[in-house]
Amino acid sequence: VGTMSKSKRNGVDPQALIQEFGADTARLFMMFTSPPEQSLEWSEEGVQGSFRFLKRLWRMVYEHVAAGVSKPYTTGELSVEIKALRYSTNHTIQRVTDDYGRRLQFNTAIAAVMELLNALGKVGDNAPIARAVKQSALETAVLLLFPIVPHIGQALWRELRPGSDIGNERWPQVDASALVQDEIELVIQVNGKLRGNITVPKDASREAIEKLALATENVK
Repeated sequence: VGTMSKSKRNGVDPQALIQEFGADTARLFMMFTSPPEQSLEWSEEGVQGSFRFLKRLWRMVYEHVAAGVSKPYTTGELSVEIKALRYSTNHTIQRVTDDYGRRLQFNTAIAAVMELLNALGKVGDNAPIARAVKQSALETAVLLLFPIVPHIGQALWRELRPGSDIGNERWPQVDASALVQDEIELVIQVNGKLRGNITVPKDASREAIEKLALATENVK
């Protein structure tokens, strides 16, 4: 392993970072902070942020598993909230696959998984079908990060899928049906000033949208 540039004249041996936080945190920090072919600017805050993110992923998996491992979602009627999580999961697969394969942008791939965990953390529904979608989201997050953080990835996968090996799993595939949105969010502006947003059916008429916008409190 090479050295990380603390400034133009100094370097930091990553071995100390690995000993304190683990190899996965070191890799995540390096890949999130700078492209592999460029020098890396050392940041204690960045290292701590990477460590906190992995701890959050660990905690979310273990809290889910503590309530009982689910089978990943396959079919069934979903609430608006859970449908949105399923959309986020598949949209993240789409983004990360493109980042890894075509764009070779690892920082944006990691950021996409962070956004997925943020969306997952806001879901309060714990009905069986909701837990199945959460299971899918967590499995997806672990699989997408596995090339960067293999140690924690292996450990968490064994909890999510007891008896299985993440190394034998295929790369997550996008479910195109999950990316079809029934509703869209529109921004409301009055004389160029932002007044809020509304969620409307994707096939709503112009008249219906205008009526909803005019009924918004900030517009009134």
